[in-house]
Amino acid sequence: MKPDYSVRIGNILMKNPVTVASGTFGYGSEYSRLIDVTRLGAITVKGIRKTPCAGNPTPRIAEVRGGMLNAIGLQGPGVQGFINEHMPFLRQTGVPVIVNVWGTSLEGYVETAAMFEGIEGIDGLELNVSCPNVKEGGASFGTDPKRMAAVISAVRKVTSLTLITKLAPNISDVKVFARAAADAGSDALSISNTLPAMAIDITTRKPVLANISGGLSGPALHPVALKLVWDAAPVVDIPIIGMGGIMTAADAIAFLCAGATAVAVGTANFIDPTTPIQVIDGIAEYMLKHNFPTIASIAIPR
Repeated sequence: MKPDYSVRIGNILMKNPVTVASGTFGYGSEYSRLIDVTRLGAITVKGIRKTPCAGNPTPRIAEVRGGMLNAIGLQGPGVQGFINEHMPFLRQTGVPVIVNVWGTSLEGYVETAAMFEGIEGIDGLELNVSCPNVKEGGASFGTDPKRMAAVISAVRKVTSLTLITKLAPNISDVKVFARAAADAGSDALSISNTLPAMAIDITTRKPVLANISGGLSGPALHPVALKLVWDAAPVVDIPIIGMGGIMTAADAIAFLCAGATAVAVGTANFIDPTTPIQVIDGIAEYMLKHNFPTIASIAIPR
């Protein structure tokens, strides 16, 4: 019998468990010349707030040992710009669309989320309460479970879309945050965002990034995120999208073993845009080889 590769994240039915991490795949069309984006389980787009955002000054990306730093600052066209410029392409893919949403205040999150209600082709919202490289909002909500829960609860009241809360890696106890998000109305969790970090050029004796610090992603983040998924999975009954340092199918399968329902490929998209397709194929081969009938059956019994 052929394995069932599909998974459900809230009301989103994904034909396979692979999406892409917000901020690493543009708005989908940028990669459509490089891979068949219709093979993805879902497309998660760059962070959007109510109004356009220019992001941080440059330089805002740097390569470091084991990964990369980014301090893009959530540059984006705003809700209306995104709907007008990018949704026509995304609708024609037939792939579920998840919009990463952020704000600098609770009201900002609510207003942005409300604007996506009823927009054809949008299936879910990923609440970015954990971005480490914006000066307002972002991580300040994601490192306090009560503030995080307040944002989720307020957004839940204005949207019927699937809500996914993106957790930070630098939190005191992921179990506390996972339960708080679930109790506040989140339908799923993304674990995890980038890790606050920096680099210094010893020749100029200045930080490499104009923003001074940014978020660390790539292979170095994988064991950190894997541990967070392992710890969070047993304490909540909602799906987890595992992300952080997925460079190969084996990296993704490790998240599924740890209890994730789905996975997101991020930094690897910059190195080899075909990585998400390789991961999809690798998971399928693994399931056939080991006789796993469903994605959920890959999880290690606890």
